[in-house]
Amino acid sequence: MTAMAPLGRRAAVEFTGTCALVAVVVGSGIQATELSRDVGVQLLANSLATVFGLGVLILLLGPVSGAHFNPVVTLAAWWTGRRDGDGPALREAAAYVPAQVAGAIGGAVLADAMFAEPLVRWSTHDRSAPHLWLGEVVATAGLILSVFGLARIGRAHLAPAAVASYIGAAYWFTSSTSFANPAVTIGRAFTDTFAGIAPAAVLPFIAAQLVGAAVGVVLVAVLFGRPSPTAEDIVVPHSDHHPAPAAR
Repeated sequence: MTAMAPLGRRAAVEFTGTCALVAVVVGSGIQATELSRDVGVQLLANSLATVFGLGVLILLLGPVSGAHFNPVVTLAAWWTGRRDGDGPALREAAAYVPAQVAGAIGGAVLADAMFAEPLVRWSTHDRSAPHLWLGEVVATAGLILSVFGLARIGRAHLAPAAVASYIGAAYWFTSSTSFANPAVTIGRAFTDTFAGIAPAAVLPFIAAQLVGAAVGVVLVAVLFGRPSPTAEDIVVPHSDHHPAPAAR
């Protein structure tokens, strides 16, 4: 049995994990464009780096904070656990979300600094189109289904590999390349590089992600029902559990 870490430490972990995740996404995108002019190769490099980086971050930081790194995961955990007290309290969610957003911005700035790019330059990569918003709905719904579904079937220990693998696949099968994360979306607006998103496209992406999260929560309830007494808890840090999900 492991004591639950103080909220301040968990929020710091969420900041650090999200910062590292965005640094991986943005940094690998910059590196890919410097090494190849082939967009397919660039996306492959970007997606592989994200899969490996995310898997390590979930494995390393999950036991402390739950490794959400994503406001929609945090909000879904709060919403699904609010009735039986099995999810994070509202004050925990209120600490996690700002930490995730700040970490995402910090990660974009860090990646730009490592590659001698302007530290902050608004992205000019316009991603404003209905089919891209649909891609974000699908990507986020699948992410929530993966994270919470693993808990319902008692496979939480597979979250580092399974969630990272889903994100890697969603890079390729969704039109939006699967942001699936409001904090990461905001952070990526701060870099005018391969992984960036124009500020005007941020709010529609976030709206689509929230819709996708709601769809994902409904799918979890329909497909798996309420959690069984023996199901592993992966998204909410408790004193007697080791949570471990995450999201890009």
